[in-house]
Amino acid sequence: MADIAPRVVATEAALELIAEIEAEYGAILFHQSGGCCDGSSPMCYPVGEFRIGESDILLGRVGGVPVYIGRAQGMAWAHTQLILDVVPGRGGMFSLDNGRERRFLVRGRVFGDSDFAEIGRADRPG
Repeated sequence: MADIAPRVVATEAALELIAEIEAEYGAILFHQSGGCCDGSSPMCYPVGEFRIGESDILLGRVGGVPVYIGRAQGMAWAHTQLILDVVPGRGGMFSLDNGRERRFLVRGRVFGDSDFAEIGRADRPG
């Protein structure tokens, strides 16, 4: 089942910024913010400097980098593929994209019936 629709993907611009940040900081991870402080921005941290909690779930990996989200938010977005992208602007205050005049942004694509068939009935909302 290597063709299962991924829950998270990244644009080429996001992969390039990830490589830039990894070159400076080493291994990193993303946590999709739940709305506190920096809205719902994907936050980028060095591995080991952000504690993954019991209520966080791994959505997948982009460019080899793990992407986590809180379980409640992940369930609310279970019908959506997250697309990690880059836009002009400042990153979140504690995120490694801050100060680069480019920041990560998550876009969404609602899964269709064929996607749910690939993902599995257990992930289908409702």
